[in-house]
Amino acid sequence: MRKILGISSRINHPEYGKGVVTNVDAGHYWITFIESGLETIPIDDEFEVIEAAEDAVDAVSFYEVEKTLRSVLRKWNGIGETVPIADRWKGGTMVLQPGNQDLASKEVPLDTFFHKIVMLRDRLRVMEQKINSSKNLDAQEKVDLQQYITRCYGTLTTFNILFKVKSQQFKGSGKSD
Repeated sequence: MRKILGISSRINHPEYGKGVVTNVDAGHYWITFIESGLETIPIDDEFEVIEAAEDAVDAVSFYEVEKTLRSVLRKWNGIGETVPIADRWKGGTMVLQPGNQDLASKEVPLDTFFHKIVMLRDRLRVMEQKINSSKNLDAQEKVDLQQYITRCYGTLTTFNILFKVKSQQFKGSGKSD
């Protein structure tokens, strides 16, 4: 494996010719070539190093740091991913009709109801993470609480018809609850 080149390193690429490294991230070089201008090439691409810059390179771009930070914040802050409702339910309404005809029915937009279901799912996931990282619970207590949460997911599988993407649906233990 070749050492990562620093900014201002000079190379000779078999396709693009001679160029200078102008930016580096974990997977790519941005190189300004004499003949073809700016190109992005993979770090492991084949080329001849004419002169390697001595400067140390931070192989992680600001974009990658920001992306990772957002992911961590979502994971630990209870902010969930964007979860779309299935197309057939968009704009729909759920009507709760009481058994007593003297009482008024209640209409709830399905988008609002679905949002609350997704929030519940996300909060269960955060609870799982907190249980698994807890230093106050022993291994058996963690397993017991995890199984209970899995059964909660199983109970919520009724609402899977509202999810547009199957991979975002609730999954239980696979047994009937």
